Amino acid sequence: MGKVKLYDLSHPFGDKVPLWPYFADVKIERMQYHAKSGVLSQVITTTMHCTTHADSPAHVFEGGMFTDEIPLDKYYGTGVAVSIPKKKWEKIMPEDLENARPKIEKGDIVMINTGWHHKYSDSVEYFCYSPGLYKEAGEWFVEKGVKCIGVDQQALDHPLATAIGPHGPGPLRPDVCEEYKKETGRDVLEDFPEWEPCHNMILRNDIMGYENVGGDLDKVTGKRVTFAGFPIRWMKGDGSIVRLVAIVDEGDQ
Repeated sequence: MGKVKLYDLSHPFGDKVPLWPYFADVKIERMQYHAKSGVLSQVITTTMHCTTHADSPAHVFEGGMFTDEIPLDKYYGTGVAVSIPKKKWEKIMPEDLENARPKIEKGDIVMINTGWHHKYSDSVEYFCYSPGLYKEAGEWFVEKGVKCIGVDQQALDHPLATAIGPHGPGPLRPDVCEEYKKETGRDVLEDFPEWEPCHNMILRNDIMGYENVGGDLDKVTGKRVTFAGFPIRWMKGDGSIVRLVAIVDEGDQ
């Protein structure tokens, strides 16, 4: 590899970042600051499942690997950033993945650019109206044998297959479920009967996943590059905020 350029695929982390519907706000306190102590030292209280982050298998099923148990090579390697534009509540289907270019190969890290990262905000649109993956896509990823998946939406599953819909502790947003029925004529459970099937499908099959991918994603979309986005070595962790990076060999451009 010759001269390389790094592209940040992360959303910033900090005070008042956009949060998934039932998470407590990020709290940052200065325990020491320059006028007081001559140094700056801060304490952060946060869920690890905010901004750009990686889910660990233990997040979704008992007996799954915790963050500190996952091999580092799961978060590093070659892969593709593919454009799969989608609108409100649309699903990313196997045919979308099969037709994406550059072609998704076995062992790839795959970043999916639906365009939704441009809507990243504390909004109903970003968290509740996003497109997403569902069972069919999860099955495709397992059959293809990819290493890791990143999405530029709120989760590794369609929002109506999460607790935003009538699943697990949900529905967190019954008004959104009613809106779906009004627009489609169908109940959410008719189209999304399973709770987070893509999460479960990939993480139970040793495929890792990033959520809320953003930053310079557009600049590497359509390319085969090297990705790196490591979680902290958190013992018994269920996930981790990451600094996700695409590494581009400029000699290949």
